[in-house]
Amino acid sequence: MWLGKIIYNIYYRPLAGFNRIKKLGIINFLITGYARRQMVLAAYNLKEINKPDLPVYPVYILTGKKYWYQTAFCLYSLQKVSGSIRFNAILIDDGTFDDELTKQVLSQFPGIKIQRADETENRLKQHLPATRYPALHKKRENYPHIRKLIDVHAGQTGWKMVIDSDMLFFKEPKLVEDWLKKPDLPFLLQDIKYAYYYTAGLMFQLAGEYVLPNLNVGIIGLESQNINWDNLESWIVALEAQEGTNYLLEQALSAMIVAGKPVIVASKDDYRVLPDEQETRSPQAVLHHYVAESKEWYFKYAWRLILNNE
Repeated sequence: MWLGKIIYNIYYRPLAGFNRIKKLGIINFLITGYARRQMVLAAYNLKEINKPDLPVYPVYILTGKKYWYQTAFCLYSLQKVSGSIRFNAILIDDGTFDDELTKQVLSQFPGIKIQRADETENRLKQHLPATRYPALHKKRENYPHIRKLIDVHAGQTGWKMVIDSDMLFFKEPKLVEDWLKKPDLPFLLQDIKYAYYYTAGLMFQLAGEYVLPNLNVGIIGLESQNINWDNLESWIVALEAQEGTNYLLEQALSAMIVAGKPVIVASKDDYRVLPDEQETRSPQAVLHHYVAESKEWYFKYAWRLILNNE
């Protein structure tokens, strides 16, 4: 556990930072960093939009100290455009929540519920013991993305929709609203490219079913009790043994979970993964998911639109 964190902090994290500077250029990197800091400050002024006449449906968001500002903007933008339901959130503590952050979150969004890390740990000890699932526990310690699966669904029942923080909503997400009212199939976004890292042949061999290409888990709805944790444990071991480790593992695993099943895949035109600068500055889509290089436009322009449309 501790070794993985040390390696991440002394090698992978600095390397990622260097690559960002190299891609953006030093001046643009500094401008983007300044814009991000402005977004952080603006996030603490956001307040819950309460629509008391609408029924409440929760979405799940993995977050903590580092990402609360993104979570706040995402949830606020979602509440602004909601039409037939009232959105609120169950925040999954990434291990960094403390009393100060809890107080801040609830002062801004009183309707939020927080699933604290100790609560999750106790549930996992009972339903996902490390002695039986060592690979899942190892990945959970050094690969936070997989907590969107483990911390939300392990030992639970029922349908749950998990959304990423680095997204903004610009129009009413009717497809999402309809799913939350009556979920009966898995729900995912469509990526603009093949984004699993692992080869289609290996994924098919392990899942035993055809794996739909280009699925994205920025929004993902699954039924907790239908996740086979024994499969996930063996898939992780086999994928990494044959083709190495990669940060897209969670997306690959999610695609394998729904392999061979009917699914709802949101339109890539309405639910945009990796919007370009033009789309970011003048949104036509319902949703933007700011991954990879679109983070630049997210920090420079996107969040300001949410405030400008007051």
